[in-house]
Amino acid sequence: MSKVTRATKALEQAKVAFTVHTYDYDPDADKVGLQAAEALGEEPMRVLKTLMTLVDGKPACVIVPSDREVSMKKLAAAFKGKSAEMMKPADAERMTGYKVGGISPFGQMKPVRTAIESAAMAHDLVYLNGGQRGLQVRMSPHDVAAVLKAVIAPVIA
Repeated sequence: MSKVTRATKALEQAKVAFTVHTYDYDPDADKVGLQAAEALGEEPMRVLKTLMTLVDGKPACVIVPSDREVSMKKLAAAFKGKSAEMMKPADAERMTGYKVGGISPFGQMKPVRTAIESAAMAHDLVYLNGGQRGLQVRMSPHDVAAVLKAVIAPVIA
């Protein structure tokens, strides 16, 4: 497995500190984020999942703890929109250039507006997908928000 992806290149270009961590990805796991947390030996609230959504029909990315669900109502409100829904997996792959299970918020084909769950900001370090199944990057949630120019808002149900 290569530890160099578009996501890690984007982070290097942004000049932020991060470390790369690999784990055995289970394609049959019910919840990929929870499986990643368990494989890394980390609390699920520190291992964040990246989800692609549509807010008022426009693409958006949302980052939440792997053990939580997104409130579509709160997500729409975070972007001052009326409605939000999950993006179809095939559309998410086409839009980001990553495979589902390996979608990173960094280095996507086309930058989209991003929201990060405010509770994630309480941790010193968090894990996010590094752009490949079985690859995570660990970094400060404040750097995550800064690099992505993310809206920090309560978006979990």
